[in-house]
Amino acid sequence: MDNGQVTRLIFLGPPGAGKGTQAKILANLCEIPHISTGDILREAQAQGTPLGQKAQSYMERGELVPDALILDLMRERLSQSDAQNGWILDGFPRNVSQAAFLDELLQDMKQEYGCVVNLEVPDEVLVTRMLGRGRQDDNEETIRRRLEVYRQQTAPLIDFYRDRDSLASVDGNRPLQQVTDALKQLVETVEDG
Repeated sequence: MDNGQVTRLIFLGPPGAGKGTQAKILANLCEIPHISTGDILREAQAQGTPLGQKAQSYMERGELVPDALILDLMRERLSQSDAQNGWILDGFPRNVSQAAFLDELLQDMKQEYGCVVNLEVPDEVLVTRMLGRGRQDDNEETIRRRLEVYRQQTAPLIDFYRDRDSLASVDGNRPLQQVTDALKQLVETVEDG
């Protein structure tokens, strides 16, 4: 997979689409870090960085970590040495203002993403999948609510990236390996660009 090209991907997809799983597999194949907002927060806390401590105080109060802080953490994470050869962002950006900021941040850092992968899975399939995981707080109502919030927040993102011609939709409603293969092909196409 490594032909001297840098792979930088942004993964979008509703809860239950398997984007975390696919992002991890692909990151391993490309030997680049898989970066999710959750990981960044945990890492920053573990390292006790000033930003990490700030984030922790929000989380301890059960509040959402504000965008501005997530963006600072993102800047910190993307400037680490392991991220210089590429990365896969998972679950970030969550909304258009984060996406616009990410564009600026990457320009500053002289980095650019190859493409934005949108894993598409029909809601009915997602609901069935998530109910199948059998998590305590996953009942049909909460799942549908999460999907609704995702669609409200993230649907505009899909248009944002589509307008920039950087969106690639991948059918996530297939066996895991088939989805991985489709993603590998996509990365190769992007890199040949």
